[in-house]
Amino acid sequence: MDIVYIRDLKIETVIGVNDWEREVRQTVSLDLEMATDIQGAADTDDIADTIDYKAVAKRLIDFVEGTDFQLVESIAERVAGIVREEFGVSWVRLRVSKPGAVTGARDVGVVIERGEHDRGERG
Repeated sequence: MDIVYIRDLKIETVIGVNDWEREVRQTVSLDLEMATDIQGAADTDDIADTIDYKAVAKRLIDFVEGTDFQLVESIAERVAGIVREEFGVSWVRLRVSKPGAVTGARDVGVVIERGEHDRGERG
Protein backbone atom coordinates (compact mmCIF):
# COMPACT_ATOMS: atom_id res chain seq x y z
CA MET A 1 0.00 0.00 0.00
CA ASP A 2 1.13 3.49 -0.84
CA ILE A 3 -0.26 6.74 0.49
CA VAL A 4 -1.01 10.01 -1.25
CA TYR A 5 -1.38 12.73 1.35
CA ILE A 6 -2.45 16.33 1.89
CA ARG A 7 -1.23 18.12 5.02
CA ASP A 8 -2.67 21.19 6.74
CA LEU A 9 -5.33 22.12 4.19
CA LYS A 10 -6.76 25.26 5.80
CA ILE A 11 -10.41 26.02 5.07
CA GLU A 12 -12.66 28.80 6.39
CA THR A 13 -16.12 27.69 7.49
CA VAL A 14 -18.84 28.14 10.08
CA ILE A 15 -18.14 25.57 12.81
CA GLY A 16 -19.03 25.37 16.48
CA VAL A 17 -21.79 25.01 19.04
CA ASN A 18 -21.61 28.42 20.70
CA ASP A 19 -23.86 31.24 19.47
CA TRP A 20 -20.92 33.47 18.52
CA GLU A 21 -19.41 30.62 16.47
CA ARG A 22 -22.54 30.51 14.32
CA GLU A 23 -21.91 34.14 13.32
CA VAL A 24 -18.27 33.99 12.17
CA ARG A 25 -16.10 31.90 9.90
CA GLN A 26 -13.29 29.97 11.54
CA THR A 27 -10.39 27.96 10.17
CA VAL A 28 -10.34 24.19 10.19
CA SER A 29 -7.31 22.22 9.06
CA LEU A 30 -7.44 18.87 7.26
CA ASP A 31 -4.71 16.24 7.03
CA LEU A 32 -5.53 13.34 4.70
CA GLU A 33 -3.79 10.06 3.97
CA MET A 34 -5.33 8.14 1.07
CA ALA A 35 -4.42 4.54 0.23
CA THR A 36 -3.48 3.78 -3.35
CA ASP A 37 -0.94 1.95 -5.46
CA ILE A 38 1.36 4.49 -7.11
CA GLN A 39 3.23 1.94 -9.22
CA GLY A 40 1.05 2.46 -12.32
CA ALA A 41 1.39 6.22 -12.15
CA ALA A 42 5.14 5.91 -11.66
CA ASP A 43 5.34 3.75 -14.78
CA THR A 44 3.17 5.99 -16.98
CA ASP A 45 3.98 9.36 -15.42
CA ASP A 46 0.28 10.18 -15.92
CA ILE A 47 -1.91 11.93 -13.32
CA ALA A 48 -4.86 9.84 -14.50
CA ASP A 49 -3.19 6.78 -12.93
CA THR A 50 -3.09 8.14 -9.38
CA ILE A 51 -5.07 10.24 -6.92
CA ASP A 52 -5.07 13.85 -8.11
CA TYR A 53 -4.44 15.60 -4.79
CA LYS A 54 -5.16 19.02 -6.32
CA ALA A 55 -8.62 17.83 -7.43
CA VAL A 56 -9.24 16.32 -3.97
CA ALA A 57 -8.19 19.55 -2.24
CA LYS A 58 -10.38 21.71 -4.50
CA ARG A 59 -13.42 19.49 -3.93
CA LEU A 60 -12.94 19.51 -0.16
CA ILE A 61 -12.43 23.29 -0.04
CA ASP A 62 -15.63 23.82 -2.04
CA PHE A 63 -17.54 21.45 0.23
CA VAL A 64 -16.28 22.58 3.65
CA GLU A 65 -16.55 26.31 2.85
CA GLY A 66 -20.25 25.80 2.16
CA THR A 67 -21.05 23.93 5.38
CA ASP A 68 -22.18 25.13 8.79
CA PHE A 69 -21.74 22.09 11.01
CA GLN A 70 -21.57 22.34 14.76
CA LEU A 71 -19.06 19.51 15.21
CA VAL A 72 -15.73 18.63 13.59
CA GLU A 73 -16.96 15.03 13.78
CA SER A 74 -19.62 15.90 11.18
CA ILE A 75 -17.08 17.47 8.84
CA ALA A 76 -14.81 14.45 9.24
CA GLU A 77 -17.48 11.91 8.30
CA ARG A 78 -18.67 13.88 5.26
CA VAL A 79 -15.14 14.55 4.00
CA ALA A 80 -14.13 10.90 4.38
CA GLY A 81 -17.24 9.90 2.43
CA ILE A 82 -16.47 12.33 -0.39
CA VAL A 83 -12.89 11.12 -0.69
CA ARG A 84 -13.88 7.44 -0.73
CA GLU A 85 -16.92 7.75 -3.01
CA GLU A 86 -15.88 10.44 -5.48
CA PHE A 87 -12.19 9.61 -5.78
CA GLY A 88 -12.35 5.83 -5.46
CA VAL A 89 -10.17 5.69 -2.36
CA SER A 90 -10.48 2.40 -0.48
CA TRP A 91 -9.04 3.73 2.80
CA VAL A 92 -8.57 7.19 4.24
CA ARG A 93 -7.12 8.53 7.47
CA LEU A 94 -8.36 12.03 8.16
CA ARG A 95 -7.46 14.54 10.84
CA VAL A 96 -9.77 17.54 11.24
CA SER A 97 -8.50 20.17 13.65
CA LYS A 98 -9.85 23.45 14.88
CA PRO A 99 -6.93 25.73 15.78
CA GLY A 100 -7.33 27.93 18.85
CA ALA A 101 -10.58 26.32 20.02
CA VAL A 102 -9.23 25.61 23.51
CA THR A 103 -7.15 28.12 25.43
CA GLY A 104 -3.65 26.78 25.93
CA ALA A 105 -3.89 24.21 23.12
CA ARG A 106 -2.64 24.71 19.57
CA ASP A 107 -5.67 22.88 18.23
CA VAL A 108 -8.30 20.24 18.95
CA GLY A 109 -10.09 17.84 16.68
CA VAL A 110 -10.64 14.27 15.58
CA VAL A 111 -8.77 11.60 13.66
CA ILE A 112 -10.78 8.97 11.80
CA GLU A 113 -9.98 6.05 9.51
CA ARG A 114 -12.53 4.72 7.06
CA GLY A 115 -12.33 1.75 4.71
CA GLU A 116 -9.90 -1.09 4.25
CA HIS A 117 -6.32 -1.05 3.08
CA ASP A 118 -3.72 -3.63 2.16
CA ARG A 119 -1.07 -3.80 4.86
CA GLY A 120 0.89 -6.51 3.03
CA GLU A 121 3.98 -6.36 0.89
CA ARG A 122 3.89 -5.89 -2.85
CA GLY A 123 4.79 -8.97 -4.79
